[in-house]
Amino acid sequence: MNQTQLDRGPVLFVAEAVTLAHVARPVTLARSLAARGHAVVLAADPRYAAICGADELPTERVHSIPTERFLKALADGAPVYDVATLRAYVEEDLALLQRVRPRVVVGDFRLSLSVSARRLGIPYVNVVNAYWSPYARPRWHVPALPWARRVPQRFGNLAFRAARRMAFAVHARPMQALRREHGLAPLGHDLLGVYSDGDVTLYADPPALVPLFEAPPNHRHIGPVRWEPALALPPWWDSIARSSRRPIYVTLGSSGDSRRLPGVLEGIARLGLPVVVATAGAPIPAALPPNVFVAPYLPGESIASRCSLVVCNGGSPTSHQALAHGVPVLALPANLDQVLNSDCMRTAGVGEWLRADLATPAAIERLARTMMENRELRRAAVAMAHDIARVDPCAGLVRAIEELGG
Repeated sequence: MNQTQLDRGPVLFVAEAVTLAHVARPVTLARSLAARGHAVVLAADPRYAAICGADELPTERVHSIPTERFLKALADGAPVYDVATLRAYVEEDLALLQRVRPRVVVGDFRLSLSVSARRLGIPYVNVVNAYWSPYARPRWHVPALPWARRVPQRFGNLAFRAARRMAFAVHARPMQALRREHGLAPLGHDLLGVYSDGDVTLYADPPALVPLFEAPPNHRHIGPVRWEPALALPPWWDSIARSSRRPIYVTLGSSGDSRRLPGVLEGIARLGLPVVVATAGAPIPAALPPNVFVAPYLPGESIASRCSLVVCNGGSPTSHQALAHGVPVLALPANLDQVLNSDCMRTAGVGEWLRADLATPAAIERLARTMMENRELRRAAVAMAHDIARVDPCAGLVRAIEELGG
């Protein structure tokens, strides 16, 4: 980095701390960029600071809506943000941008940057998952919405596909109204356009997992941004690691419903293998099968690398940890983000999924057994691990910053 870049200010990362994933990715990218000699600043709500541990980075504080509010909106299929919330976000963003004076701002689900960065003429890089891109072609399945369990899944999927465009237009209205207030061009009546807007949009997924079709040059993959907490392995891990039987790793993550965990463990424990569990801070179930070992948090990369199967909520962070080590994923998704990622894994032949509200212990056991016997699944996961190893997310971000003149 030259003196001109230093004079023009740092690269500002703004995280929307509604889930751990949207903080962990910016923290990881900011650290990588700082290690390459770039000045960086991280702005986030501090709720995940103890887990992400970004003490070495210059930081600013911004407000994010409560995680509980975010997850409830997803569970109900309701818009996550209203106009008033986004309006307040923009005002806070503008104050932050004027205070830090960055040469580029990088956002992770901080949708208000679509307005605030443009108001000040600051180049905006948006980091998002590729299944939210208008240039991807996901298969739409109904998530675990309140009405979905009352109808057969096939009919629920048909109803969801019929209503999706109208529903996405409703979800996009708050941002459309906000952009009108600030004299900015509309993004169209589609939530995909809202989620993927940026001067450069970087997709944090393996290209082979979520391919893009006819995407413009400013929409491209950078590959998974992998992160794990800096934690020591628990004492019980040594005996498991020495065993010839590869364990199964289970975590429902920060956005999973911990009330489902006992049923998941009941089904997985029936396979007879050691089961390693991270509760993501949720209470540890009172009664555990003897082959189940539990900790509040675990270094997921280290654990996944030694496992035969990873069971999760279908979110991209844990899925990418598993696939980076060639381990298939059994996903139990509830919200649409998780369903989209889970179905991409099924399509790519590296995972399978059951909707969370339909995932009984017996159904989980049956699917897990089938997956463990499927050698093609493992081979496909290993091939994707080789693809992931060839991608450097930070290099992709540096290229985007340079293209924007940062």
